[in-house]
Amino acid sequence: MAKAIGFGGAFVRVRDPKALYAWYEEHLGLKFDAGCVIFPAKEQQAYTVVAFFRPDDAYWPVQQPAMFNFQVDDLDAVLDRLIAAGVTVDAKRDDTEYGRFGWFNDPEGNRVELWQPAPE
Repeated sequence: MAKAIGFGGAFVRVRDPKALYAWYEEHLGLKFDAGCVIFPAKEQQAYTVVAFFRPDDAYWPVQQPAMFNFQVDDLDAVLDRLIAAGVTVDAKRDDTEYGRFGWFNDPEGNRVELWQPAPE
């Protein structure tokens, strides 16, 4: 049977795409190229997750239709750098069997999750 073999991308409507690309490049090091941000397969350090949530699930704000989750290599360093830049960062940081998680709000007001995968 033919099947899906990986996650191809996320497409999100925002007020100012150019400004948001620049912001993510400055604060998370994401490179804008060919009209999008691309994560080369060789740079991925863990699996990619697609998860479905009920409309009333409060894991992220219910008025926000989707939430990004970016893999990071040092959760504390990235969140501390965001705090130093004046970004709204949730004080909560979770340690789980899957790794460490933290959250911030981007300039468009979207809650974004950062994930430092657990060591293998």
